[in-house]
Amino acid sequence: MKLLLVPAIALILAFSMGGCKSSSANGPKPFCDTACLKDTLKFAGDHTSNPFVYITPNNCKGDTLVWGYTGIAARKTKFDYPDAKLNKDFARCIFKDNEFAYILFNDCATGRGFQIKLPYDKTQSFVMKTSGINNIDPKFSIADNLLAYTDRGNIYVEEITTGKKAMMTFGEKLDIEYDDIHEYIDSVNVTDTRIWVKVKIGEAWKELEKKITLE
Repeated sequence: MKLLLVPAIALILAFSMGGCKSSSANGPKPFCDTACLKDTLKFAGDHTSNPFVYITPNNCKGDTLVWGYTGIAARKTKFDYPDAKLNKDFARCIFKDNEFAYILFNDCATGRGFQIKLPYDKTQSFVMKTSGINNIDPKFSIADNLLAYTDRGNIYVEEITTGKKAMMTFGEKLDIEYDDIHEYIDSVNVTDTRIWVKVKIGEAWKELEKKITLE
């Protein structure tokens, strides 16, 4: 009996360890590498005045936004979401000459999309959207000249350089958690003329589509 007891215990432990491993594997996975951000993220536009945007880190986190161009004093503000895990490969910046820049990035811990408009005119305030549907996410196909974002009941599209807009409704307000976006919005495809989205409404996944005119 003593000889049989040892393999039996070993077998129980093996099943137990296997169960733990399976549970961990099924847990949420980071969207991208969450390693410490040590270097300043630097973006430069191609306008002759050399517009730029910097995100400087502190203690591994985004700390300060700095933006400007040749001939003006740079603007500076605190980075409002320091807990978002930044990665240079999952951030991009779109410049409209030296009028403004748009930073798009996704939090590497959750995949949540952020969009920050940074006007160079000091009389204008910067604008941040924390429900961005960015084409940095491989499941979100958004034309490069467009922004897409949601307010849980609708999806909005905006042409970056002109500000022209369009929208499509989901038909009801959804309990979307932006830090777990793919539990609610599986995939999106947006062009200048069409919005398509696969979204969870109630317990069912539905595909919604609308032809649009940006205006």
